[in-house]
Amino acid sequence: MSISEADSGTARGGAGGHRPLRWRTLPERPVAAVLLLHGGEEHNLARPGPVNLPLLRMRGFLRPLAREAAAAGVAVGTVRYRHRGWNGERADAARDTIAALDELAEQLGPVPTVLVGHSMGGRAALRAGGHETVTGLVALAPWCPPEDPCEQLAGRDVLLLHGDRDSVTPPADTRAFAARSRAAGARVCGYTVTGSGHAMLQRIPDWHRATARLTTALLGLRPFPAETASALALPAGSPEALTLALPRQPRPAAGR
Repeated sequence: MSISEADSGTARGGAGGHRPLRWRTLPERPVAAVLLLHGGEEHNLARPGPVNLPLLRMRGFLRPLAREAAAAGVAVGTVRYRHRGWNGERADAARDTIAALDELAEQLGPVPTVLVGHSMGGRAALRAGGHETVTGLVALAPWCPPEDPCEQLAGRDVLLLHGDRDSVTPPADTRAFAARSRAAGARVCGYTVTGSGHAMLQRIPDWHRATARLTTALLGLRPFPAETASALALPAGSPEALTLALPRQPRPAAGR
């Protein structure tokens, strides 16, 4: 099923009729799943409108992910939020992500699931990472306040990518969260995307291709890059696991 064909498929309505789970690629018998989570704002109770730039930004990640997953029976979907903002203790984006994961488990069964989130979506992915279906996460320029918990990530593979020119979500906060997560039992690898900022407008192909390759590696569809595998295997207190430079990403092979 193509992205356009699956776009109309939604999860069953939750509270107030909201449908947080939107399938973009849905094979007949999925063996795994990927959910993409877009960014948002710190405080905003308004509903996202029909023109949603953070959601549109994630479309660039959908195409290579769908291409990589097409022949492997992997379902690809997005999480739609009820509100534009995180909204303090409400943690609305995380609540919607957990609701989408619950619905995914009802529809597909206990298939391994990887979350891919940018900014506020990265924060939501990390917060929801303890869900029983989640086996791994890719967080892109995530929002990682120092008060956020990390114990829920124990036993998960967590891959973090952050641009060194990000002035919205500090890369130092991501490294601190990564170190705490490692100490709590997560397997964490952190990449620095040199020369890129929060909106990922610099080195766009590298963001897209690296995310597709790392996500499919988390699903066991390909080996991890050598440096990722080495970083994930390092002891919990090893800071070098969190400061890898993201190399230039080659184009996918013909036919992939």
